[in-house]
Amino acid sequence: MRAVTSLAKKRAVMPGEGAQQRSQTSRIVLCADDYAMTEGVSRSIEELAQAGSLSATSVMVTTRHWPQLGARAQQLRAFVAVGLHINLTLGAPLGVMPQLASRGKFPTVGEVTARALRGEIDREEIAAEVVRQIDHFEQVCGHPPDFVDGHQHVHALPGLRDGVLDALVQRTRNPPPLVRDPAERIATILKRRTALPKALALSWLARGFGAAARRAGFPVNDSFAGISDFTPAGAARDFERAAIGAGPFHLVMCHPGFVDDELGAIDPVTERRRVEHQLLLDHPPFPGRLWRPERDASGPPVDWLGRGFARA
Repeated sequence: MRAVTSLAKKRAVMPGEGAQQRSQTSRIVLCADDYAMTEGVSRSIEELAQAGSLSATSVMVTTRHWPQLGARAQQLRAFVAVGLHINLTLGAPLGVMPQLASRGKFPTVGEVTARALRGEIDREEIAAEVVRQIDHFEQVCGHPPDFVDGHQHVHALPGLRDGVLDALVQRTRNPPPLVRDPAERIATILKRRTALPKALALSWLARGFGAAARRAGFPVNDSFAGISDFTPAGAARDFERAAIGAGPFHLVMCHPGFVDDELGAIDPVTERRRVEHQLLLDHPPFPGRLWRPERDASGPPVDWLGRGFARA
């Protein structure tokens, strides 16, 4: 990753004049999920961050790549917010989890969701693993996470969310991290017409999570987009529709990446990642509205509340 001395500080970009009133007050945070999932995904995100095409990236600290990516993640902080992508569905946990991962491997997201709906989640076990992941992030990156979200949105599932928020309360410093709320208004989902069954199901599963996070003292995004069916041909359309119904602080997730054998072995989303990378590089979405942090690589965590980006 190239040096950042000449680009040590990035200015926040405000909405452009002439847009509709709602868009004028919207700040869009575009977050690339899955940093450290594979080397190819990580290099893609680094390239896009340096090009100014992203606002944030969230890190999977349970993978074999994370310990070697610490220095690169520190440099990324000059370009984007860097957060924790809580992982409870891919690979192995950082510690023993006899209930959720009795064989030393996480269950699939479908299995985790089913257990959550049946009330079969050990709150203390989830909290302990999330604390381990927060600590591992800080040990390798040298800074606390700017925000927290979850791989496949498991952090917002019933039952799991209680352990997640317990861990965040236990380990949070000032300023507190932003917590991603993946729920969206039903009317907005219907207007976007993007992956409707998936978007509606996620909003139902995550209902009440944003309010719970705010009660715990954490800033939360006002609106959310980025749910898709991951078809490569639909990438440009999905980005175009992602700003529909944007609230004052709008969070959009994306999944760019360079495809390699490792990615193909652990994740079904491959070609869509390549297409997203090229789109974001050649035609960055949300021109004039994309937020980026204002700090150098060694700067403090993003103060979402102090700068008025989010509300608790």
